[in-house]
Formats: sequence, structure tokens, C-alpha cells
Amino acid sequence: MKSLKQLIDDKKPVDRNKFVTREYQDYGYRLAMELGDPKHKSLYIRLAKETKRAILEQCRSYVMDSNAENKGALFMWKLKEVRKAGVSQGSDDITLRGPGLRT
Repeated sequence: MKSLKQLIDDKKPVDRNKFVTREYQDYGYRLAMELGDPKHKSLYIRLAKETKRAILEQCRSYVMDSNAENKGALFMWKLKEVRKAGVSQGSDDITLRGPGLRT
């Protein structure tokens, strides 16, 4: 039979933020943790809110396939390149538009 201390030590803390109320907040938080950039989690939450998910997933998969030391910087570079390619093609579907959202 395990002691109380062993039972408490075996219990892994759940890595979740109890203040997350929207799906985009959760996605942005998980993206920041996956990229190893928790310092800038508010940036990723804002990107998750304002940018189409397909674009973010494309950038995320590019970064996860690489062996970069600074994955956050590589993600932002790739996002800039994807946006630039979308603008040059005349695509207006890069960011979501609406009241209170920056373009």
C-alpha cells in the first residue's frame, strides 16, 4: 500500500489555465507552449483570434518539422511570408474582419 506522500507525488499537475473561456484562447495558449514561447502567449492568443486557423496550422506544421532553436521567431517569419504571399495573390482571406478586430 502506498503512503499518502507517494500518492500525492504520483498525481501529475494538470497544465491548464482556469481563466481560459474561449476556444481561441486555448489554441493560442497551446501554440505558445508548443513553440516554447510562454512569455508571448498573449501574442499567440491574439493571432488565434484574428488570423484564420488554416494559416496558423500551416505555419505551426512548418516550424514543428524544423530543428530551429527559436521556434517562436521562425513561426512569426513564416506567418509573415504566408501573409505576403496571400497579399501578392490578391487574397483578402488572411485575417478575420469584424468589430473590434485589427486588420
